[in-house]
Amino acid sequence: MKTINTKDSVIEIGSVTEGSLTSVLQVYKNYNLIIIVDENTHDNCLEYMITSFPELERAEIILLPVGEENKVMEVCFQVWQAFTEYGFGRKDLVINLGGGVVTDMGGFIASIYKRGLKFINVPTSLLGMVDAAIGGKTGIDLDRFKNQLGTFSHPTHIFIDPIFLQTLPEEEVFNGYAEMVKHALIKDVDLWEKIRVIHSEEELTTIENIYTSVKIKTDIVDGDPTEKGERKILNFGHTIGHALESYFLDKTAISHGHAVALGMCAESFISFKRNWISKEVFKDIEATITASFPMISLNADEVSVVISLMYQDKKNESGKIFGSILKDVGLCSYDVELSEDEIGESLFHLSLLANSLN
Repeated sequence: MKTINTKDSVIEIGSVTEGSLTSVLQVYKNYNLIIIVDENTHDNCLEYMITSFPELERAEIILLPVGEENKVMEVCFQVWQAFTEYGFGRKDLVINLGGGVVTDMGGFIASIYKRGLKFINVPTSLLGMVDAAIGGKTGIDLDRFKNQLGTFSHPTHIFIDPIFLQTLPEEEVFNGYAEMVKHALIKDVDLWEKIRVIHSEEELTTIENIYTSVKIKTDIVDGDPTEKGERKILNFGHTIGHALESYFLDKTAISHGHAVALGMCAESFISFKRNWISKEVFKDIEATITASFPMISLNADEVSVVISLMYQDKKNESGKIFGSILKDVGLCSYDVELSEDEIGESLFHLSLLANSLN
């Protein structure tokens, strides 16, 4: 068991049955327990939690529909209405059991209701474990735009147990791999050299690798909890990635991790074209990403639409697009203005890759 104590949360990495969850639940023995799940975690993870922790047998179960397309206010309203019908109060506890969508939404729902219920996260996907469940960002989407509504609200505890990864299809593990690559590229050369040559899920999802990735994020967040400065480097790959994810949402949807991987490839191309990183570094990044993620092909009209979506990014100022761009492996700059021309060129590069790799 490895433990990270941040300014706002206690994070335990290891078997959830060997951690402090029993004692946490004991604090709420006279209050309501609410478990928020989606259809996948209801079927694959909930029984394990309830059989492992008898205290959870009395919990009310709130079931969310699966998928990013359901990460919307309409679903939140339904949950808040259920909270009211059940008579939940400010001293009750919400347990978010699921991947990134569940922890994003569950945290948002808890942080808004009656001005804030305490909540804990039990991430069940690798993406949730190394990124989404950590850092206090909660949120939902507005129209086609990612995480436009949200709060900074931290769980009291995060319990990261790799046992839940056994329930995931292989492509879901790659979602988390993308965020681990991001953490390595922005902050940790040693982690980059290690995970870019990993060839199996077992090698990737060790307690040590998960801990290292989580620690990178928590150290950054503790230094800049509300994203005024360095925390913005955690958005590497997300400026272009979020726009691509939004564009494909009502077409053939791509996963968040896939979108971030594409975004990292495109944004690294911009770094290379600016001579901020060497050709060798760029080709290493490109080769690592293309080995695990399919590239996408966009025509000129589609590139224009993706760029237009980028103007809704939360990091923008004064009608200009800003992103976080690599200066080297382990070194990332934030608040970098990106021009439409270089964004377009980077997206056309992804298209060339897609065509050459087919």
